Amino acid sequence: MAFSLVPRHLAESIYWLVPQRLKEQGVRLVLADLDNTLTPYEESLPSPALRQWKEELEALGITLFVVSNSRKSRRCPDFCQALGVPYVRHAGKPGIKGFLRALEETGIPPEEAIMVGDQIFTDILGANRAGITSILVKPIAWGKNPFRRVRYAMETPFRMAAMARHPL
Repeated sequence: MAFSLVPRHLAESIYWLVPQRLKEQGVRLVLADLDNTLTPYEESLPSPALRQWKEELEALGITLFVVSNSRKSRRCPDFCQALGVPYVRHAGKPGIKGFLRALEETGIPPEEAIMVGDQIFTDILGANRAGITSILVKPIAWGKNPFRRVRYAMETPFRMAAMARHPL
């Protein structure tokens, strides 16, 4: 359970994660943050592209599972139901309980899982602490929250360290 703010890998978006390549690397579980990773904050339904990506994962035996800190009462459940994926909401990232619950529900060990997220201080730190391969994606949109810009600015040194380690 390492305390590291540096992601193991970087990607422009979830769509850079090619399902066939994930399968070849032994990935059986894709844990993903909801907001700004799978969809913009304002979107209430999955896009056609997200639906297709999820279907490609499923066809290869890979489970997509949302691990979200969302506090909006119906946001995560409604979105995940529309997409047809399991979820943990109020996950408490960067704590590891949400990650462990997802692993327990699927019966998949951390070595066969990846976590994809847009935030270093929650998604990446939590995945690293849980022993799950972390992948940082660029945020889909900045959104309306000014504190989000501050948080992303504070993450810059860790993004740069990841770029030095694993250039895109």
